[in-house]
Amino acid sequence: MPKEVLKVATYNCNSIRARLDQVLTWLQREKPDILCLQETKVQDAAFPGDVFFDLGYRVVYRGQKAHAGVAMVCREEPHEVAFGLDDGGDPDEARLIRSRVGSIAVVNTYVPQGRTADSPHFQHKLEWLLRLCRFFERHYDTQEPLLWVGDFNVAPEPIDVYDPKRLKRHVDFHPEARKALAQVREWGFVDIFRLHHPDEPGQYTFWDYRVPNALDRGMGWRVDHIWATEPLAKRTTGAWIDVEARRAQRPSDHTFLVAEFAR
Repeated sequence: MPKEVLKVATYNCNSIRARLDQVLTWLQREKPDILCLQETKVQDAAFPGDVFFDLGYRVVYRGQKAHAGVAMVCREEPHEVAFGLDDGGDPDEARLIRSRVGSIAVVNTYVPQGRTADSPHFQHKLEWLLRLCRFFERHYDTQEPLLWVGDFNVAPEPIDVYDPKRLKRHVDFHPEARKALAQVREWGFVDIFRLHHPDEPGQYTFWDYRVPNALDRGMGWRVDHIWATEPLAKRTTGAWIDVEARRAQRPSDHTFLVAEFAR
């Protein structure tokens, strides 16, 4: 019998080759229908696609050497697969992959981080989010079931960082970055994790390697997200963060975020 729930997950693996065993173990244990990966850090010719096929998954990906890279691992064959922004500027294909899985449109992004607030990289991040908002306006309708998932590199609200006062000028919590992300949300998205956990502090998906014992000290950020348009948000049955996966040997600095939807 078909599953009654669609299980979707996102994970910034910080190198798919370094974290391949962890990803495969997690897939076998949790059996998601869709897993979106970011920061795969591998050129397409070297992506380890065969191991996903061996587990019964289909995988599409676009990467480049050393940084960025996105992939989508699906139980069903994804259709209408495309990469990058298509507005005439730099498509940045290794940061955006989209497809349709069954009746649901899925967009997986690795939003630029921005480095420092006074750098051109931060302005690029803001422009990238504006381009993304226009991308959604061109290609999708708020009344269709659409998922936007990935590492957004923005913590939307004070509850989403461990020290909002001290971190207020950081590029991942800067007022301008939060405003740019809010503009995309206002197009028509619901934050699925916060829908289920509206007032819970300390719910994070990223803990900086450079902060000693950041995980145990609760010094995290919620920068990885699963958002959905209203028709799909109405079907959600749960969402959770797999904190224990961050305790694995040689983990990514991020962990898995999961959401479930009634089919």
